[in-house]
Amino acid sequence: MRPAFEHGEEVRLVRNVRNDGTFPGRPTGALLIRRGSTGFVRDVGTFLQDQLIYSVHFPDPDLLVGCRGEELQAAAAPWTPSRFESRDKVAARMHLGIRGRILVAQGEVGEVLRVLRDEPAGVAYQVHFDDRPTLQVPESALVEVEAAQAQAPHLEDPRA
Repeated sequence: MRPAFEHGEEVRLVRNVRNDGTFPGRPTGALLIRRGSTGFVRDVGTFLQDQLIYSVHFPDPDLLVGCRGEELQAAAAPWTPSRFESRDKVAARMHLGIRGRILVAQGEVGEVLRVLRDEPAGVAYQVHFDDRPTLQVPESALVEVEAAQAQAPHLEDPRA
């Protein structure tokens, strides 16, 4: 096993890193570092003798986190930022439908399941809205839940 990244190399997270129970002082499942954040490799070690683990220092928020190689890319590699990440709550900016049939009303809240960065029309998301099939939604058709509720305070997240 040869490391893909060396000590001091700047790297970028390609997925959110959450506490798997090994990070002290934070609850299990808590978001530690968001996808797209950059940090510097401090050390390379192994886990179970067959996985490389990179200790990466993220200056903002000043955390040292263990990352697997598949969670990282070189910071200089091409990157497409996105407004939302997996597990984020989002609201429909407009009615969403297929073939003229409205499936989701404006302001309804859903949860991002997956970020699709390589779509020809730009960033899109797989979003789950209660009791409906998962939809692929362009970024332009979504807003933060707080923004949707500020525009229409009577709309509430049905999951709350």
